[in-house]
Amino acid sequence: MLLEIQDISKSYSKKGTVLDHISFQMREGIYGLLGPNGAGKTTLMNIMTANLQPDGGCVMYNGEDIKKQGKQYRASLGYAPQQQWLYDDFRVTEYLHYMASLKNVPRREQRTRIDELLEQMNLEYARHQKIKTLSGGMKQRLLIAQALLNDPEVLLLDEPTAGLDPKERIRIRNLISESAQKRIVMIATHVVQDVECISNEILLMRSGKLIAMDWPENLIQELEGLVYTVRATKQGVTRLQQCALISNVYLAAGGFEVRVIGDSPVPKQRRRMETPTLEDVYLYRVTMGRGSAVF
Repeated sequence: MLLEIQDISKSYSKKGTVLDHISFQMREGIYGLLGPNGAGKTTLMNIMTANLQPDGGCVMYNGEDIKKQGKQYRASLGYAPQQQWLYDDFRVTEYLHYMASLKNVPRREQRTRIDELLEQMNLEYARHQKIKTLSGGMKQRLLIAQALLNDPEVLLLDEPTAGLDPKERIRIRNLISESAQKRIVMIATHVVQDVECISNEILLMRSGKLIAMDWPENLIQELEGLVYTVRATKQGVTRLQQCALISNVYLAAGGFEVRVIGDSPVPKQRRRMETPTLEDVYLYRVTMGRGSAVF
C-alpha cells in the first residue's frame, strides 16, 4: 500500500492559501499529523478522502490518481470526521447498519462485522441506546467504528479525541493503535499526546505548509541541548516571556521553574538541561522559536 500526496495546493477567496504545495508519502503504519487550529489539517484530509478537490496536485493510491479510481478508492477508505455527524434518534446498531449499507458491506456480513466492532470499541452494552444518549467519548468510539465497517486499507481520523477527558483520550488512543494493523492510518490533531506514543512518523504543519516529517525520535534528537529549566522570580518569568520560547512555568519554592526551548540570554551555568519531548519539538518547530510563550 502506498498513498502519495503530490504537490497539493488549495486556496479560498476569503482565507487565502490553505495548503501550499504539500507532498509526502505514506505506507502501512500510523502517522500523526500535528498542527495548530487553522494549519490546514482538515482541508488536507477532505482532499485525501476525495470530498474536496485541490487547486493543484493530486492524491495517488497504489500508483493511480484517486479521482480515476472513484468507488474503488472509497471502498478502501475509512474516515472519521472532526464534527460528530451522527443521527441522534438512531440507535447504535441502526446507525451502523445504515452506514454499512452506504459502504456496500454485504448484508449477510453486516451483523457479524457490527458485533465485532461494538466489542472492540467497548460499545456492546450500548448497542440499543439512542445516539443522543451517548457520552462524547462513546460517540467518538462510534465514529471510529463506522470508519472501520468496510475493513479499510486507509483510515483517516480527524481530531478523534476532541473534547474528551484524559481517560477517554487514552482509551481512544489504544483503540486506534489496536486497529492499525496492516493499514495506513493518519491521525490529525493539535494535541501532541494523542500521537506521540503510537505514531511511526510525525508530520508537522504550520500555515498550510508541511514543515517536517520524520520519526518521532529523530525530531526529538534535533532538540538535544536546546531544552532546559531555570529558576526565576515572577519578574524574571516576565522578562523571559519577551525573549525566549517558554513551554511551561511551574510554581516552586521561592519562585518558579521555567522550561525554555532554544536560545535565551540565561547564562549556561544557571541552566539545568532537560530531555526534549515531542511537545517541545512541536512548539519549537511550529512557532519557529520566535519567543512565543505557552502555558
